[in-house]
Amino acid sequence: MMGWRLLADAVVLAHAAYVAFVVFGFIAILVGAALDARWVRSFWFRVLHLAAIGLVLLEALLGVICPLTWLEDALRVRAGQAIYPADFIAYWTHRLIFFAWAPWVFVALYAGFTIAVAAAFWLVPPRTPHRQRK
Repeated sequence: MMGWRLLADAVVLAHAAYVAFVVFGFIAILVGAALDARWVRSFWFRVLHLAAIGLVLLEALLGVICPLTWLEDALRVRAGQAIYPADFIAYWTHRLIFFAWAPWVFVALYAGFTIAVAAAFWLVPPRTPHRQRK
């Protein structure tokens, strides 16, 4: 049972890392653009970042539970725990990334954030990868 709980906690941390990538990645893009940093135009970083928030928006529009949330819940049930964790790391991670708001609020927030990320993609375009010719 302890193994399932640890796996569930690992999923929570992975979920928090995903959220951090989306939020802090956007902040980094804005700061990097203001400082004219070269890395901010990395094609793959920018595409992955846009895809990450796009996936969140798609899940919200479709009313689908995030696969990471579903996985964590399933692991907690296997561990004999309540769906909301009680240990320190999982508890605070949940408090930081989950809010009890109406679903339409999340859709609006995700849509607005996706639009902002897409606008940054357009205003500060990434360098397209060059293919080497043989």
